[in-house]
Amino acid sequence: MTDLKKQTEEIETTIIQDEETENTLAHPVIRLQNVDVYQQKTLILSDVSFSVNKEEFVYVVGKTGSGKSNLLKLLYGDISVQTGEAEVAGYDLRNIKSKNIQRLRRKLGVVFQDYQLLQDRSVYENLKFITKVTGWKDKTAREERIKEVLEMVELKTKGHKMPHQLSGGEQQRVCIARALINNPAIILADEPTGNLDPESSYDIFYLLKQIADQGTAVLIATHDFLIINQIPSRVLQIINGKISQ
Repeated sequence: MTDLKKQTEEIETTIIQDEETENTLAHPVIRLQNVDVYQQKTLILSDVSFSVNKEEFVYVVGKTGSGKSNLLKLLYGDISVQTGEAEVAGYDLRNIKSKNIQRLRRKLGVVFQDYQLLQDRSVYENLKFITKVTGWKDKTAREERIKEVLEMVELKTKGHKMPHQLSGGEQQRVCIARALINNPAIILADEPTGNLDPESSYDIFYLLKQIADQGTAVLIATHDFLIINQIPSRVLQIINGKISQ
């Protein structure tokens, strides 16, 4: 093979690899098209269409009861998709089987307003519990990952603490660490600062923004417009059962 032909093939290979990488990065981790969202038999949101890409930080805003939580429940498989198209973290939600819902949830990190920590276990034991139920077998890898996520949320010296010994903001950081354990493609946060003071709320949103900047898509349901003004980003707004962008 001549040097010129070899160089040409190497260039062509590089171009193909770059295009594949670009396509992977551009492919949405969340994609909804003409989806109706129901709560039992009641229509909550109609004709929902939007997508979220890797590294995006997106707010979902709306009044209390507007359907923000229902939208997140649909995304993590707690509400079934009856109409339209829905794909999350590579899973088609239209006909997803129960075993694949569990696999989907391992690609998601969910952060709730009320923390949902195990109160009789330390921070470390809360995180260890998640590694056990999600199938971590390698003890060394598990220990390293717990250490990593605690450092990511700035709680590396708090692993021995019980939840009641932490402030509300610190408890929510533990919840974010828990959501990060399995290196998710997406974090879904449902009113994550509803129980926090303004300073702690800002810190939590800023932390989630940093996580998005590092490659994990973050979708936050909130009605905290003060924070949205302080940390501006893309907004999906729910008005009268519709989502506008």
